[in-house]
Amino acid sequence: MLEEKVKKVIRDIPDYPKKGIIFKDITTLLNNAEVFKEVIDYFAKKYKDIDFVCGIESRGFIFGSAIAYAINKGFVPLRKKGKLPYTTVSEKYALEYGFDEIEIHIDAFKDIKNPKILLVDDLIATGGTAEAAVKLIQKIGGIVVAAGFVIELTFLDGAKKIRDLGIKVDSIAKY
Repeated sequence: MLEEKVKKVIRDIPDYPKKGIIFKDITTLLNNAEVFKEVIDYFAKKYKDIDFVCGIESRGFIFGSAIAYAINKGFVPLRKKGKLPYTTVSEKYALEYGFDEIEIHIDAFKDIKNPKILLVDDLIATGGTAEAAVKLIQKIGGIVVAAGFVIELTFLDGAKKIRDLGIKVDSIAKY
């Protein structure tokens, strides 16, 4: 089963980035060609009929661009404020201490009307960033068909925020 394979290759880093947190390190998944390919294939098989893959900075870029390549669709990066060179639309979201903001190019979906989008990131925890990403995509006319994550931290219930927006959440390894 893919979930077991993913869990076997993900490395836990205790007390990172601060004491009490167990960081799920995906670099050990990325350098395992077999499991990385299976993760990409998992999403590619399920979402081959979408129009674009949107990846959340920065680890969402890794998985999202590979999925986009596998299904021969365009990739759209969602970046932190000030990182995109052209005209952007932005969305703020709450952090544990303060706020952050992500942006998308205003013309990211070209001339496709109501494009179907797969939103991708490596992990969903509290869901704040993913929720902001969904709202951002919707601002420029995208329809988020699903949000795909390699890892879901179920005890933080972030996926519920996305499901409450009427969007399917698809995660491989649940902790």
